[in-house]
Amino acid sequence: MTPFEAELRAVPQRHYHHLHPFNLRMHAGELGKEELRTWVLNRFHYQRHIPVKDAHILAKLETPELRRMWLRRIQDHDGTQPGEGGIERWLRLGEAAGIDRERLLSGEEVLPGVRMAVDGYVNLCRNGSVLEAVAASLTELFAPDLMRTRIAAFDKHYPWIDPEGLRYFQIRVGQGRQDSGEALALVLDWARDRADQRRAVEALRFKCEVLWALLDAVAGARR
Repeated sequence: MTPFEAELRAVPQRHYHHLHPFNLRMHAGELGKEELRTWVLNRFHYQRHIPVKDAHILAKLETPELRRMWLRRIQDHDGTQPGEGGIERWLRLGEAAGIDRERLLSGEEVLPGVRMAVDGYVNLCRNGSVLEAVAASLTELFAPDLMRTRIAAFDKHYPWIDPEGLRYFQIRVGQGRQDSGEALALVLDWARDRADQRRAVEALRFKCEVLWALLDAVAGARR
């Protein structure tokens, strides 16, 4: 492992939202039903913008090979036809938690802090360089482990949620591993000088802050 790769991996190790107190409480089984529903509803605002940010990245890629690779990410979330994809699976998670999909889709209850955090991430992918946008996605390096922890926590502590609602987390284990591997290879190839490496690290740090700010907003809503 190169020093640059080690530096990248250290960012989510220290700042990824697996360390956020709200996630720690979730995984310890300490959330009430309304707290968990508030998280599901607000996190959906992030989920539905994943293909949007990926579309901005796709537009920056210069070869058919890279565009085909990144297009898969959009299809993973939007599906290739109605009733498929990660967004649909999150809607089913909401239903399993007792939230009507119309309520989720309306977005009327999304917290201002969540909107600001998601807007910040989408704007980075829209206005930043392709290196910065792809580097920001490297939070996926830690996503598979988080998904496994979450699945175990929901099975143990939240039996009132239909297990079928956990399909989003189950599928993201494999998808996250593939996505992070592809993105890491690109960032290591593109960031040849120290200035580019610093920009990549800062973009990844910013993405960690986005996810942390989202949970700050959700945690604050319960008080």
